[in-house]
This record gives sequence, structure tokens and C-alpha cells, in this order.
Amino acid sequence: MSPILLNGIGTVNDHSEYIEPEVPFKNPQIHVKNPHLDTMEEDILYHFNLGTKTHNLPEMFGDIKFVCVGGSANRMKSFAQFIHQELALPGNMHDVTDICEGTDRYSMYKVGPVLSISHGMGIPSISIMLHELIKLLHHARCIDFILFRIGTSGGVGLAPGTVVVTDKAVDCFFRAQFEQVVLGKVITRSTELDVGVSKELLQCSSELDDVPTIIGNTMCTSDFYEGQGRLDGALCSFSTEDKLEYLRKAYNTGVRNIEMESTVFAAMCRACGIKAAVVCVTLLNRFDGDQIATPHDVLVEYQQRPQVLVAHFIKKRLGLVV
Repeated sequence: MSPILLNGIGTVNDHSEYIEPEVPFKNPQIHVKNPHLDTMEEDILYHFNLGTKTHNLPEMFGDIKFVCVGGSANRMKSFAQFIHQELALPGNMHDVTDICEGTDRYSMYKVGPVLSISHGMGIPSISIMLHELIKLLHHARCIDFILFRIGTSGGVGLAPGTVVVTDKAVDCFFRAQFEQVVLGKVITRSTELDVGVSKELLQCSSELDDVPTIIGNTMCTSDFYEGQGRLDGALCSFSTEDKLEYLRKAYNTGVRNIEMESTVFAAMCRACGIKAAVVCVTLLNRFDGDQIATPHDVLVEYQQRPQVLVAHFIKKRLGLVV
């Protein structure tokens, strides 16, 4: 059977798979790939409690140059307060307000040119947030910005506390791609991230104390337990050796950490031509175990490392440090 042409931009093969064409990073504008948006009188960003008729989005967000997203609402509030202090902005850092306080889905804080947003846990939650975030940045006419995911992960052959800047986000088969089912067809998107931003982050890490950092592949899974080969979930159908063999395979393909959001994050950013990076700290070495038993104060310090690294990157871009 011959491939079926889809709007002249790609094909669906016999297995109902469509490989979406990539957008280069060089254009500073966002490539929102939805012609229907142009015909809408109003775009309601439901999960942010924002809209194009109810809010002046260019006035509210037009100066954004750095967007930082992370799973925990509390952590992203703490990051907003931290970056407020790091940028030496006027006012009290504790007075940052949640722009999305009218909804309980996500939290959002604007601090100067920095937007800090929570995305919840897992691919579905971050996917919903990203759709509305990318549209928000589009409606606000933002240009020349960088999007970061900062968070935690399980290390693969790394000491706890190591920060991993993602080279490629890979799925559980170690493929640098994300598959999205749309109308019964599988859409395949590349998950490669911007190399220049990754290298710049690595350079920034060399200028900091106590932020050990590497560039490596990040494996994204659909859950925390079985999907990551943990032996301590409510269900487990494999042995310790099965788990270790899988982790060895992952390590040999370049995987250095495991989390649950990076593939869709990388895929959506790349599809829309957005420069982006994933920066996650490892809380444990999965070769050594599955449960996180590190003391709380140590975990808090680990979780601050991606924030410190990204903050240093932002300050360098703004010319606040040499």
C-alpha cells in the first residue's frame, strides 16, 4: 500500500504511524502548529485560568526570556523566590504571587524575565501544561526565550547528587523519540534537545562549587515503579537480575538518569522550534537500590542544585555575572 499524504507535510505508513517534520531552532519565533487557533475568537487557557480576552497576555508576559518548569508547586514557588533574590529584584521575594491561583492544577510565578511553573507528575500532566504554556508564549508574542525543565531523577551509574543535563530524551526502548496517539494514529516526534544550551549549562556548572554535572541521555518512563524496573512496587513480575540487566542495557546506550516527563517535553519544544533543556539531579543510583532513604536535609540540598545551575545560566545571559 502506498503511503497516505497528510496535508503535504508527512506520511502515514501501513502501521498508521506518522513521523512529524522537524522545525529548526534558528527561528526565534514559536512555531505553533495549529491553524485552528487563527479562527478562534478567544483562546481560553483553562488550566492556567487565563485567556486571550480576559487577560492582556503580551503586557503580562511579553518580556519573558526564561521559562522554568518543574513537577512540584512548592518547589517552583521556592525557585521563584530564589531567582528573585539572585537577580536582586526590588521588593520582597516572599511576596511572589501565584498567577494561576484561580485553579488548583498548576502554579505560575513571574519574576522579572523569568517564569516559574509547576507541571505535576508524569507525561499527561506536563503535556497539558506545555500545550497551554506554548500557546501562552505565542499569544504574548515572546521571542528569544529558553525553556528549562528542572527536577529530580534516579541515577544510572551515577553518585546521588549528580546533575544530568539531557543530551537526548529516550523512551523505555532507548529510542530518541516520543510517540503520541492522535485519532488512532501514532505520531512520532524527535526528542533531541538544543546542543548549544546543554554545552552552555555544562560550562556554567564548572564555574560553581558542589554542583557536579554531566551531559547524558535521560530515559523517560510512564510510571515510577514497574516502568522504571523497581522491585518495591505493589506489582512486580521480574527478578533482581532482570532489573540489573535492563539498567546495564540502558547505561550502555548512554542513559544516565530516569524520570517521567522528558520525552514529551523535548518533543513538543522541538516541534515548536523552542530552545529547551532538561536539568535533573539524581537522588540515588538505581544500581544500588530502589528506595530513596537519603536524609531530608541532604535531599533538599540535592534538589537545589538544578536551580542553582539554571540561575547561574540566567544571570550570565543577563550579564549579571562574568
